[in-house]
Order: sequence, then structure tokens, then C-alpha cells
Amino acid sequence: MELRVDSDIDSWKEVILIYNSALKQISTKLEILNDEFQHVHRYNPIEHIKSRIKTSESIVKKLKRHGYESTIQNMNDIAGIRVICSFTSDIYRIAEMISNQSDIKVISVKDYIVNPKPSGYKSYHMLVTVPVYLSDRIVDTKVEIQIRTVAMDFWASLEHK
Repeated sequence: MELRVDSDIDSWKEVILIYNSALKQISTKLEILNDEFQHVHRYNPIEHIKSRIKTSESIVKKLKRHGYESTIQNMNDIAGIRVICSFTSDIYRIAEMISNQSDIKVISVKDYIVNPKPSGYKSYHMLVTVPVYLSDRIVDTKVEIQIRTVAMDFWASLEHK
């Protein structure tokens, strides 16, 4: 999916459609896995799920920061899902369940729990692709998944402010 910043509105709308579809697929998969875990183990590892799509303004700012050379194809954080769970052990369990999905391809992992950022930030980040099935093609779409505990999420939101 090659899209330049000066692309027309219809291209932006298609990009948003594709990324929204990718978020829906990942969210549904996570909800199903959580339901199954509840059924088998009588325990829900996922407290809640938040998702977001970067705004076109935010995308343009990021592309400008990188000298307009980049395309949306090269951006990894347009679509993001944050999975909040109770315990650190749940983070790794959820990451494994995501990795085991046959149609999800894990591109990269950053474990800021084992290696926290200098600021103290902790989280587990996965960059994955999920196929989005359109009427005329399949688009492998990048989604950044952040998995953290309630405590890590609270700390991250305070640090961000």
C-alpha cells in the first residue's frame, strides 16, 4: 500500500478503512481468546482493550519530521491496540496466544518489561500484520499491539502527561 502525503481524500479514506478493519480483526481475536481462556481456566487474562488509529494530521506531522521521504507503508504505528491485563505473566501468555494465530505474522517484538526504557517505561510491544480481506484483494496490514498490566498502564499515562 503505497500512499504519499499529497494523496487525495479517497486514498486517505481507504487507508483508514483498511486499518480500522485490521483493528477489528485483532480485537475480535483477542476477545475470543479471552472468552476461551475464561471457559477453560475460569480466569480472564485481559482486563480491557483499547484501540486507536493515528489521525491524518498526526501521520502528516510524522512524515514531515522524517522529511516526507516515508510513505504510510513504512509507518508501523498507524493502527494500535493496547491490551491491559492484571499480571505480568498474563502479558507473556497473551503474546504467545497472538503469536500462535495462523493468520497473524509477528514482524518484531520489543520487551520493555525485561529491558525498561531509561524513563522506567514498561510494556510489551508486538508489531504484527493481519490480512484484511477486501472485495478485490487481500491487504496485509500492520498493527502495533502493546500489552501491559494495569499498573504499567497507569504509570505510562502519568509519564505521558
